[in-house]
Amino acid sequence: MRTRTRTATSTGTALLTVAVLGLAGLAAPRASAATPTGPAVAVAMGDSFISGEAGRWLGNTDRYAGSREGTDRAWTGGSNYDPAKVYGATGTVGGCHRSDVSEIAKAPLPGIDERVNLACSGAETVNVLSAAKGGQPYNGEAPQTDRLAALAKTKRVKLIALSVGGNDLGFGRIIGDCAYDWYFRRLCWKKQAPVVEQKLPGVQAKVTAVVDDIRATMRAAGYADGDYRLVLQSYPSPIPGGESFRLGQNDSDRMFKDGCPFNDRDADWAAYTLVPQIGGMVESVATARGTDFMDLRDALAGHEVCSLGTRQVGPGGPDPRQHEWFRFLDYANTQGTLEESMHPNAYGQQAMGACLGLVAAAAPGRYECAQDWFGNGDPGRMRLRPAG
Repeated sequence: MRTRTRTATSTGTALLTVAVLGLAGLAAPRASAATPTGPAVAVAMGDSFISGEAGRWLGNTDRYAGSREGTDRAWTGGSNYDPAKVYGATGTVGGCHRSDVSEIAKAPLPGIDERVNLACSGAETVNVLSAAKGGQPYNGEAPQTDRLAALAKTKRVKLIALSVGGNDLGFGRIIGDCAYDWYFRRLCWKKQAPVVEQKLPGVQAKVTAVVDDIRATMRAAGYADGDYRLVLQSYPSPIPGGESFRLGQNDSDRMFKDGCPFNDRDADWAAYTLVPQIGGMVESVATARGTDFMDLRDALAGHEVCSLGTRQVGPGGPDPRQHEWFRFLDYANTQGTLEESMHPNAYGQQAMGACLGLVAAAAPGRYECAQDWFGNGDPGRMRLRPAG
């Protein structure tokens, strides 16, 4: 997504407001008498975009060139790679893929003693809801809100970051369908757009139910709503609009080398319609339920897969200023797994973590996060402005 235009005056005022209010942050709410007094904890809940999927990678390389050019953080020596080095026991195919550089793991959160990642790749709202509300186990684990309940009774939960709804909407299937249609020179957006429109209200209701369940669970554990921050976040676009691809849409290397087999028109729809639609839905839930909102739709703009102005990693090694912050579509599993495709890599995870740190330090509210103009491509340098 391209960053929306703002006037210098309004942007400066917004940034100043965020800076002035930044002291409010995590320390602002006063704990209830019944709130546990154990270590302060930050918790991640939801799906792959917050579990840390694709955190194994530092940019993308030509998969057929024979070298990973230092991009694979799972390297253990020689030609050996162990995903457990990045994902621990969750790195198996079909696993939760909770990486060591996930958003919650790396966010700057002063005053937080522990970070707990309950999110799981592939999780839907039904896997976050408590069993009492119809929630179902996933990957051999109890529903995430039930696990939160156990945690909240023994430790002092101060921050909950939630990313959910994309799998209910079928985001991964949409990406796969559009890639398939590129191969056969067909457009997918015309058939996918009405499906998304039809599903959005139902998904919004499901996300709302998750938020309500988390609130109820925390109250049952002795927390008032103001004792902790609940941050509902949207999704960044993994691909740019069609005008911003490095290669033409009919170039076979869009698929075989760059790993972004999408027609320009489909890319326009995904980046400029689908991702904003999902973000708008999530923001509506946050507004209706009084949670914090972190809009990430523009956070990784300019560093999407195949984005013009970036390049694949070569012999010089990874450099976040020059390379992509998303994992490319590795349809043949030549490096890593297909599951990691189209997810923020280690650089993208760092950027989202920086955004979460800024939101946690600011007063409760709704914010958009984007790269700092003066950060020179550093994923750790992000900035906030009020959403809207």
